[in-house]
Amino acid sequence: MGRLLKIAMFTDTYLPTKDGVVTSILTSKEQLEKKGHEVIIFAPESPTGEKEEGVQYYRSKEFKKYPGYNLPIYIEKKIDILKELDVDVIHCHALAVMALRSMLDARETGKPIVVTFHTMVTDAAQYYNPFPFPTWMTQRLSWIYLRKLLEHADNVIAPTDAIKKELCSQAPGMRHIDVVPTGIDCERFSTNVNGSRIREKYGLQNKKVLLQLGRVAKEKNIELVMDSFADCVKKDEDIMLLIAGTGPAKEYYMKYAENAGISDKTVFAGFVPDEDLPEYYAACDAFITASKFETQGLTTLEAMACGKPVAGINYRATAELIHDEENGFLFEDDIKSCSDAIFDALNAPQIIKDHARETGEKFSSERCASMLLQTYEYAIEAKKKRHQTGRR
Repeated sequence: MGRLLKIAMFTDTYLPTKDGVVTSILTSKEQLEKKGHEVIIFAPESPTGEKEEGVQYYRSKEFKKYPGYNLPIYIEKKIDILKELDVDVIHCHALAVMALRSMLDARETGKPIVVTFHTMVTDAAQYYNPFPFPTWMTQRLSWIYLRKLLEHADNVIAPTDAIKKELCSQAPGMRHIDVVPTGIDCERFSTNVNGSRIREKYGLQNKKVLLQLGRVAKEKNIELVMDSFADCVKKDEDIMLLIAGTGPAKEYYMKYAENAGISDKTVFAGFVPDEDLPEYYAACDAFITASKFETQGLTTLEAMACGKPVAGINYRATAELIHDEENGFLFEDDIKSCSDAIFDALNAPQIIKDHARETGEKFSSERCASMLLQTYEYAIEAKKKRHQTGRR
């Protein structure tokens, strides 16, 4: 085992909020600590005021455009705490306010900084833009800012090759970039989990169940899922759509289901406790994601690890994970293509399920944590060399 590191992780979102970024942080933290490393979280206060021992919180204000998220907009320095901790590396999981804080703190302390590009924030501009600018302008301004952020990092992490290519195109001046996926617990998410409790809870016995799991938000393209599912119902009336998760667009999609004529075929499960997630995957016959927003697609990998065929949109990270008709089914951004993929996934042979599980196993959390440590070591050494040559 190499040297033990002390890592400061900065994030715009943290518990009790649960999203892909938080999942990535928790998974990485757990695995790093198992290996003997120390991880300290720097995060905004939660909307509920809940606090976790050992986390450094910043006073925050609710982001009204997205309930459940807080912005640490108050002037508050914790540089003395960071200096006292004497961390080896700063890992920024943020792209907004906390990203700026981490960059400034890294500069003042002289510590190397690694940035993970978790979220394609430019795609979300049309939904959550707080400024009265047209989407194209917001996206352009966002990339100007993001380019500066990425090019000042000692190392950038892209969760997939697809995102690496986009970042290299948008920020060609990056010092270095690695592909390091967020790992999943392949023992927890496995083919051995029993989903009968979830089926009984929602009256899904003897039904074919399609699962959509994650944040219920406009950028997730759930309209396509519902329209395509409605088309599938014409072929098989014994199928059900289970939408697990909550978010700012839940009421919108409940109304959408009514208008699409599938409200009697759709179950909105609401918030799913983390400990129950494997059972929800186990309860379905197939998983679906139509989101073009994903930089990796953790829910897709979790479903695969549970041996579930995935119907996924042929775009970005999802297209990288799914090999059509081998471990799942890809579809284009139209109803017929999506409907066909749903039907194929719900009726997939065992060989597809086996290959899905094999794909999930390639992304074990232990393996991905080892890859993450390599990026830290690179950043530490690169920073040291620049310091020796008088460069910042």
